Amino acid sequence: MKDYPKIEDMSKEEFEIYFQNCPISKAMSIIGGKWKPIILNRIKMDVNRFGILQRSIPTISKQMLTAQLRELEDSNLIDRKIFAEVPPRVEYSITKNGETVFELLEALAAWGKMQK
Repeated sequence: MKDYPKIEDMSKEEFEIYFQNCPISKAMSIIGGKWKPIILNRIKMDVNRFGILQRSIPTISKQMLTAQLRELEDSNLIDRKIFAEVPPRVEYSITKNGETVFELLEALAAWGKMQK
């Protein structure tokens, strides 16, 4: 395990810089929160249309699902494809960058199974 600097030995500026560059904080800003790991998991399971996603996560609101999908798209974890049909159809898929998250999510799932 890496040795970490003592917080009490840091100036306020050093403390802020250290934690702004924290890789765990960075990762959590991208995939953290209540919904993003669940949404990623559903899309990986081929639940890839908005209405089906919403039904598969009954406690998420439309607004929250929309916001989380946009953030995942902005982070290049999912791709959104719009089909020129009437009515328009939108499907989501996992990007190559998004695929890299699943090793972490699988470890999280394994840890969750061990909890009582």
